[in-house]
Amino acid sequence: MRLIFLGPPGAGKGTQAQRVSARLGIPHISTGDILREAVANQTPLGQKAKAYMDRGDLVPDELILGLVRERLEQEDAQQGWILDGFPRNLSQAKFLDELLAEIDQACDRAVNFTVPDEDIVQRLLARGRKDDKEETIRHRLTVYRQATAPLIEFYEQQSRLVSIDGSQEMNAVTEHLSQNLAA
Repeated sequence: MRLIFLGPPGAGKGTQAQRVSARLGIPHISTGDILREAVANQTPLGQKAKAYMDRGDLVPDELILGLVRERLEQEDAQQGWILDGFPRNLSQAKFLDELLAEIDQACDRAVNFTVPDEDIVQRLLARGRKDDKEETIRHRLTVYRQATAPLIEFYEQQSRLVSIDGSQEMNAVTEHLSQNLAA
């Protein structure tokens, strides 16, 4: 199974991706983790990305696209994957469709996790990362709505969208997700 997890920062995509990844035996590919690792290792990509991340802006496509291509071509991703944090906009979604056609893969479903903004702000403040300040979180939500929300319509038009209420208790979200993926 090949899945794309959509939703604002703090919607629970990463947690649910880890659970589904373990259950299905497919890799959870998080662009956020890849970027944080690059920042921590002070790679050239990481240094460029850090400036955007510190402002709460999205990292530009050209810094992300190569990483995604490289990751999807790895051996463990041949039988399936979960993309968490990519694509973030329509141009990335179109790139991904082209890439998947090139490497003879296809996305089965795009899962959209919906959570009210106030819940997200509280979740992100509680996790205590230094880039999670309330002003930055609210800016990230605005950026998300502008750049990423159109993806919901994109995948809906392709009949690949599944929406999940991410504001429920964690196990309830997992159960709802499992039911929708089995359908």
